[in-house]
Amino acid sequence: MKNLIDALEKNSTLTKEEFTFLIKNHDEETDRYAASKARKIADDIYGRDIYIRGLIEFTNYCKNGCYYCGINCTNRDAERYRLSDEEILLCCEKGYELGYRTFVLQGGEDPFYTDDKIAAIVNSIKKKYSDCAVTLSIGEKEYDSYKKFFDAGADRYLLRHETADNAHYRKLHPESMSLEHRKKCLYDLKEIGYQVGCGFMVGSPFQTAENLADDFLFIHELKPHMVGIGPFIPHEKTVFADKKAGTLKETLFFLSLLRIMEKRVLLPATTALATIDSTGREKGILAGANVVMPNLSPVGVRKKYKLYDGKVCTGEDAAECRFCLERRIESIGYHVVVSRGDYKA
Repeated sequence: MKNLIDALEKNSTLTKEEFTFLIKNHDEETDRYAASKARKIADDIYGRDIYIRGLIEFTNYCKNGCYYCGINCTNRDAERYRLSDEEILLCCEKGYELGYRTFVLQGGEDPFYTDDKIAAIVNSIKKKYSDCAVTLSIGEKEYDSYKKFFDAGADRYLLRHETADNAHYRKLHPESMSLEHRKKCLYDLKEIGYQVGCGFMVGSPFQTAENLADDFLFIHELKPHMVGIGPFIPHEKTVFADKKAGTLKETLFFLSLLRIMEKRVLLPATTALATIDSTGREKGILAGANVVMPNLSPVGVRKKYKLYDGKVCTGEDAAECRFCLERRIESIGYHVVVSRGDYKA
């Protein structure tokens, strides 16, 4: 098994058959070996710096009906909200005081926020905080929309592809959505000049080792600047409410493989990881991650942005969340840096 890890480090990819074999057969010894390689690679490139992003969940309205998501349009029990431009800027102001130099605007695909509205919000943030990066995570758009946001000052865009296998994609999404369009969005974003992030759920319903192998091959082909992965966690109001969650073990192993394969990638230890394990983010960093994304959203709306059950950090204010996370990261020998935290080419 170690020979496959060594081959991945040397060649930055494996065949589909090799990835599939590794995914099906890795054990604790393989996991430890991959984690040690991944952490050394990350340390060599990024040192012991961990980048923080201030996450602002500004709307939980969404036009899509993705079967795994708690804010999908079919969930009539979701308590919907939208933040005003002023509320978003107040989140940025608080975040800037706390040392954040990247703001991540995340939301459902909400038609209320037209292209002009989004561009105006981005422009306002960049005017006030010119030394900060703005990341958008607002789903599938067309090329001209992405270009408008980029021209307004957006630096990065996160769009998880969720699965690179079309048959699997169909089991997770309604007919109105397509993997082909999602992939096109990612290539459009790269062409425009964004730092681009993709990613997938670990342990999503009906997922196979072959599906995961396709995910790794797609990521290698796309060459993103960021990859966000996290365990699937069921939401009680979705059709997947009774499905099993993804595991910590698998998620950590895949973080290590991603670091070994795409050595310079910005790799978050996600909130979902912390949700399934109280020290999940720390373990994610030790497996190769180098980004964390604490929540800057107003405490009053955090519980409403419920993509899955049991989400952590919904009751802490921004300062508590920031400094708690900093102490946790320092406890494992790493430190939070006040920086935009750009991809190192």
